[in-house]
Amino acid sequence: MGRALIIVDVQHDFLPGGSLAVEDGNRIIPVINDLRTRVRFDCVVVSKDWHPADHCSFHENNPGSSLFQPFRIFNDKLPKEGLDQMMWPTHCVQGSYGAELHPDLVIEDSDLIICKGLDKDIDSYSAFWDVGKLTQTSLAKDLRSRGITEVFCCGAILSLPARKGL
Repeated sequence: MGRALIIVDVQHDFLPGGSLAVEDGNRIIPVINDLRTRVRFDCVVVSKDWHPADHCSFHENNPGSSLFQPFRIFNDKLPKEGLDQMMWPTHCVQGSYGAELHPDLVIEDSDLIICKGLDKDIDSYSAFWDVGKLTQTSLAKDLRSRGITEVFCCGAILSLPARKGL
């Protein structure tokens, strides 16, 4: 029976000063680091939002949309009726400062890094699936292969992404 810790999206864009900042979100970082030293985890997973600049969830890429409101998107990967996508400010663009993990967050070489939101045509709040459950990441397989049966989740975001982190 193995135990895993999933650290969800502790990236600059979700912390004070970021485009989707959580007020005082950086206060969780020492708590996470302390947790890593006090509790034995057989696996630590760090998820990252990792969007291309033309991602479908970005308000600026969807004329007629409104920030923080759902907007119906259509593309070849989605069902023909489309999908309601929440419109966000541009955030966690691949290779940007905002997409970087906070430097105070302890990251070990053995940590499993899971990038999500890579596909420009569909969003992904979960470290396991995209929002349409069309594409699965390797996380479930990775946890099973390590014998993980207990999972603990933490991060700076207490809204949708953290709750859907699993």
